[in-house]
Amino acid sequence: MNEKRPIKKCRESLVIQTHVIFPNQLNNHGTLFGGELMSMLDVAASIAVTRHARTQSVTASTDSVDFLHPIQRNDAITIETYVSGVGSSSVEVFCKGIGENLLTGEQYLAVTAFLTFVAFNEDKSKAIVPMIEPETEEEHFVCSGFEERKKNRFIKREFNKQFARKITLTNSWMDED
Repeated sequence: MNEKRPIKKCRESLVIQTHVIFPNQLNNHGTLFGGELMSMLDVAASIAVTRHARTQSVTASTDSVDFLHPIQRNDAITIETYVSGVGSSSVEVFCKGIGENLLTGEQYLAVTAFLTFVAFNEDKSKAIVPMIEPETEEEHFVCSGFEERKKNRFIKREFNKQFARKITLTNSWMDED
């Protein structure tokens, strides 16, 4: 017998984190290093998944990260994440980063991203996650594209499997005597 899956609102998974950018986080252009930002996105997104599913999860893919505006030293970045789509055990999370010049108050959209996670039960089996219900105009817009993004993820995953079969495990930097 199929049990009806519960439905949760996007806002129930909402995570908001604000970080100030310090010199040790900068790249050679003097702006926030992309890897630092990606780490912030992954952490916030994983919390959103746990809030939604109330179980453990792992990052399955970083589907897209669009760096839209550089984040300067001493600026702040506010990361907002929420669940934007679900499969049976997969959870897609939408992430946005709003930069702010703390001295002037100017704000800008710095990054958008989609990450996908797989939720697991304590016994390591895949968890069945609640459905999602958008409320705001932004949530409706973001969630409305979920099925198309899911289809594209599947196509990309199949391509990547084929691609990986052609990649050798030979270490080119090692002597083959």
